[in-house]
Amino acid sequence: MNGSNLKKRSLRTAVLATFVATVFAALVYSRIMAYSLAPTMRPADFHGLPLWYIPLAYIWDYLSHGWICLLFAFVAAGIIYEFIPKDIINRYMSSGKASGYALGVGVAPLFTVCSCTMIPLFSGILYAGAGIGPAISFLLMAPAANILTILLTGEIISWQIAAVRIFASLTTALVAGIVISRTPWGKEIENEHKSNNPGKTMTVDVVKLPLDERLINSLRFAWYLGRQILPFFLLGLMIVGYVEAFLPEEIVESYLTGLQGILLASVIGGPLYTPTLVEIVLGRGLLNLGMSQAALLSWLMGQPYDIPNMMAGSKIVKWKVVLSYAMIAWMFSVIFGLTYGLAIGAL
Repeated sequence: MNGSNLKKRSLRTAVLATFVATVFAALVYSRIMAYSLAPTMRPADFHGLPLWYIPLAYIWDYLSHGWICLLFAFVAAGIIYEFIPKDIINRYMSSGKASGYALGVGVAPLFTVCSCTMIPLFSGILYAGAGIGPAISFLLMAPAANILTILLTGEIISWQIAAVRIFASLTTALVAGIVISRTPWGKEIENEHKSNNPGKTMTVDVVKLPLDERLINSLRFAWYLGRQILPFFLLGLMIVGYVEAFLPEEIVESYLTGLQGILLASVIGGPLYTPTLVEIVLGRGLLNLGMSQAALLSWLMGQPYDIPNMMAGSKIVKWKVVLSYAMIAWMFSVIFGLTYGLAIGAL
C-alpha cells in the first residue's frame, strides 16, 4: 500500500472512530446530566389535539428525548456484531456442558435482532453442530434481553423493570434449553443435526480486514438494523399516540391489572406478536393508562414466542420442540409477572 492510500485509510479510521466515540460519549453525558430519554407526554396532553397531529406530537416527543439512546443502541449493536468472535459460538455450544448454556445466554444479548430474525442464526448454530439446549437458550434470550431492548426498556419504562426482565429472560431461556435437551423430541432433533454434520475438520485461512473496513461494516450493520426496525418502531409510536389519546383509562385499569391482567398481557404480548421495540413503547403507553407493572412484565416477556417465530422455527426443529419452548416461555411470563407483582405489592 502506497503512502497516499495509507494516509487516506488512517484518516478514515480516525473519522469513524471519532464518530463512534462521540456517540458513546453523548450517551454517557446524558446519563451524567440526568436528561430524560423517555417520552414526557401524558394521555391528558393529547386531548384536544387535531387527529392528524397526535402521532406527530408523540413521535416528536419521543425522538426529541430518545434519539441519543436509539443512535447509541444501533451503533453499539453494529460494533458488537462486527467485532465479537463468532466462531466460539459454534465451537463450544454443546448440550452436555454448562459452558454451552453459559455461552448461549451470554452472547445472545449481543445479537440485537427480533425474534423472527433469530431463526436464521438459530438454524446456523444448530447446523454447525451446537446442542439443541444451548441453541434454544440462545433463541429465547436474544430477542427478550438484547442490549437494544434492555437499554430502551430502562430508559423508556424503568431500570427496575429492565433488570427484572434480564433475570426473568435468563431463567426462562436456561430452563427451556435444559428441559428440551432432555426430551425425546429434543434429542431427536439434535441427533439429526449431528448426523448431518459429521464434524470434519478443515483449515481455513481467515483474512482480517483493516480497522477502517471493519468500522464501516459495523455501521453498515447498524444501518441495516435501523432500516429493518425503525419503520415498525415509528408505526408503533403512531399507534401508541392514538392509544393514549383515545383508549379509556378505565378499560386498561379493569382488564390489565391483577391476575386477569397478567394472563391477558402474557397472551397479547407474545403469540399475537409485537415488532421489536414496539412492545416497549406500547407497554409504556398502556402503563400510563393504568396497566399494572406486573402485567407489563408479562407483556414484555412475550417477545420470543410469537406466532411468526414459531412458524419459522417449526421448519427447523419441528412442532414438538417449538410448542415446548413456547409453553415454557408463556408459563414463565405468567410466573414472573405474578412474582414481581407480589414483590412490589401491586398486582
